[in-house]
Amino acid sequence: MRALVITASNRASAGIYEDKSGKLLAELLTEAGCDVDGPRVVPDGEPVEQALRAGVAEGYDVIVTTGGTGLTPADLTPEMTRRVIDREIPGIAEAIRQANRDEVPTSILSRGLAGQAGGTLIVNLPGSSGGVRDGMAVLSPVLGHAVDQIRGGDHRR
Repeated sequence: MRALVITASNRASAGIYEDKSGKLLAELLTEAGCDVDGPRVVPDGEPVEQALRAGVAEGYDVIVTTGGTGLTPADLTPEMTRRVIDREIPGIAEAIRQANRDEVPTSILSRGLAGQAGGTLIVNLPGSSGGVRDGMAVLSPVLGHAVDQIRGGDHRR
């Protein structure tokens, strides 16, 4: 599986601080069996849509974003993702929000989406390292099956 990591962050894209969540996400996707490119660090907003569209055009099986899923005015990753996906996969996003809810009650404030754009699975994760870990704990076990299904595979028995 070819995977792309996109980090949505005004400050990281400007070099104000280091992108830690994107690097962690790339490591966790590698551990999940993916051949990973990125992180591509872009400012919040429309640059996220452009990066997603580019990744889909480049034929990635999976694109996972980190950042931009919260409630601040600059957090627009879900809106940009919605412009790109053809079909939403709500169960992934719901499971990610619930994964560590007892320890991190604010996880339910994440507005991240998951969906399919052509042959690409796109998943939004929060911008924190903890949010990336929790999200990948949900995503890793189903990633191969989801990609196989998007490619047209049938259920294995």
